[in-house]
Amino acid sequence: MPLAATSHGTLHYDVVDLVAPWQRPRLPILFHHGIGASAGIWAGWRPALADAYRLVTFDMRGYGRSTIPAADFRWSLDLLVDDLFAVADAADLPRFHLVGESIGGTVALAAALARPGRIATLTVSNGAHLGASIQRVEAWRRQLDEGGSKGWSDAFLRDRFHDDALSAERRAWFAAEQEKWSRDSILNALGVLIGTDLTPLLADMKCPTLLLHPDGSPFIPVSIMAALHERLPDSELNVFGRSRHGLPFSHAAQCAQALRTFLDSRQTD
Repeated sequence: MPLAATSHGTLHYDVVDLVAPWQRPRLPILFHHGIGASAGIWAGWRPALADAYRLVTFDMRGYGRSTIPAADFRWSLDLLVDDLFAVADAADLPRFHLVGESIGGTVALAAALARPGRIATLTVSNGAHLGASIQRVEAWRRQLDEGGSKGWSDAFLRDRFHDDALSAERRAWFAAEQEKWSRDSILNALGVLIGTDLTPLLADMKCPTLLLHPDGSPFIPVSIMAALHERLPDSELNVFGRSRHGLPFSHAAQCAQALRTFLDSRQTD
């Protein structure tokens, strides 16, 4: 089981490498999922990308096969950025394309700003440069206290997907993955976003950035992504109709194709 070592535990990662040996090598792609999601959400992106790119996914801190910190462990955005690069180092990615969704998108923004020489392009899906409000933390805490992880997950699913967005099998799989998250990991990860504001740094972004966003996220209005798009020196914004905060799963094929088109047009490898 491949593990990336950090100063505070280990992170499990997976590598998919289906690129033909005679094909010109391109820079790999590293994916960072968000709270409640799992590395499995990226499976629907593979058909559009795996022929040309080595793909690396991982379980973020607090979930799955990665280290689950104690309730009183001190989380931070810098810690999650360090986690991302620990996985990149373990998977031998000196320079790579970076994709992040939800909090993974915020971490990816911070990572690209912190170490621009490592990131060829950045893709942010249903994530933002501005963090969560204390009101959302309190709402999630109440849901978890009253209904446990399942009660919280049931409510979150309505924020993620329209009723007809997924097959019964895909919805059941996602719900089961989401319910595996512990109360402490959910709230501590969300707490990282409180007060986060990367706005003053955005003009320093060095890499081309692709923004993928739902038209109906209850957490990040399209106006926030439009503001992010305006502040980045080199970015493209794609807004997907009839979608919510689960965009990279419900619209996996469309998102992956948008990324492939973006990468092909940029010729960054």
